[in-house]
Amino acid sequence: MTYTPAPRDPKQPAVRINLLSDTQTRPTPGMRETIARAEVGDEQIGDDPSVNLLCERVAGLLGKEAAVFMPSGTMCNVAATLSHCRPGDEILAHETAHIIAREGGAHAALGGFQIMPLPGADGQFTPDALRKALHPRTRYQPPQTVVSVEQTANIGGGTIWKKADLDEVVEIAKSAGLITHMDGARLLNACVATGISAIDMAKGWDSAWLDFSKGLGAPVGAVIAGSRAFIDEVWRWKQRLGGSMRQAGICAAACIYALDHHVDRLAEDHANARALARGLSQIAGVEVQHPETNLVFFKPDGAGISGADMVAKLHQGGVLLAMMDGRIRACTHLDVTADMIEETVGLVRDIARSA
Repeated sequence: MTYTPAPRDPKQPAVRINLLSDTQTRPTPGMRETIARAEVGDEQIGDDPSVNLLCERVAGLLGKEAAVFMPSGTMCNVAATLSHCRPGDEILAHETAHIIAREGGAHAALGGFQIMPLPGADGQFTPDALRKALHPRTRYQPPQTVVSVEQTANIGGGTIWKKADLDEVVEIAKSAGLITHMDGARLLNACVATGISAIDMAKGWDSAWLDFSKGLGAPVGAVIAGSRAFIDEVWRWKQRLGGSMRQAGICAAACIYALDHHVDRLAEDHANARALARGLSQIAGVEVQHPETNLVFFKPDGAGISGADMVAKLHQGGVLLAMMDGRIRACTHLDVTADMIEETVGLVRDIARSA
């Protein structure tokens, strides 16, 4: 499984439309002003008011006792598994999950854990697949400790786990004595798309986190939440992995601004993704997965051009996308407008016609 961004050739035109990822967002003017006037202190000793406020808000948003500010979502996943598991333990997750495909083997390298990949369509395993993967607790097999889901499922196409499936997975996990962990990188996209609150979506999950540097548009940061005992242990691992970020309030302030101003507008990204998918699906030979949130996966092979060549030609036209798992992925976000979507569809159409 590969993730190949378009090559950055200095001779190529500047990027005008950036659909590479929602991590490409830039702080808005209002967010920059908030960053500039942020109250700060030493995060290490609990003296940064902006970090404290952000953690309190996320803990409340997800219905958990406490939370901690982290540099990235990957670090949230790593610190969570290091806190939940012991060396030799097994984690169950979908075969395309971020903790398997995008974190450099950190869980094995740092914790000595193995991850059992579970099959399933669109980046999601079924409750039945989880049941079949569970085994008796014997000395011959690794202790199964954690079940992890990714909401939304990135490589699955930005698909949304249904609440009923999440609840059933929790029930199965708890019955088997397993801990539940939710990778909530784009959790709020799922909440906006379904109308289900974050607290309800995360109900029953022992740990859950939000990423602020994707659709929410902050320059850096994620927050993981859970019980107080769990967060104390996460803090220990945060210390081991690099320590506090000191006057991190300048980063936390951007995240607070995002919670206040950028959540409801995620619906605009979803609308732009649907418009992009509609336009692409009308081009002969282009196969498109219907988007549920802000990710659009498509293949132009039927038009006589490979995905890699399409990405390269779009880049020449100033549009940046990426190949992911054999398909082109386009990601809408707050720096992408409806006019940009229309222009992108036109470019794809022109390239397909000339193929």
